Amino acid sequence: MKLALMIIQMLCGLFLIVIIMLQSGKSSGLSGAIGGTNDSYSFKAKSKTWDAKFARWTKWVALAFVLLTFVLVLL
Repeated sequence: MKLALMIIQMLCGLFLIVIIMLQSGKSSGLSGAIGGTNDSYSFKAKSKTWDAKFARWTKWVALAFVLLTFVLVLL
C-alpha cells in the first residue's frame, strides 16, 4: 500500500510540475502588448479559459499532493 501511494504521489508531483509550466505568467499581458500578439476577442477568451482550468487543476493536484504526503508520513 505504501508503495502504491508513493507512486501516486510521484505521478501527482510530475503532473503538478507540468501544469505549472503550462500556465502563462502574470506578465504575459504586457509582453504580448509589446510583442504584438493576436488581440482578438476569441484569442483572449480561449487564453482565459485555459488559464482558469490550469489554475483550478493546480489547486486540486497540489491539495492531493499535500494530503498524500501527510498520509505517507503517518504510515
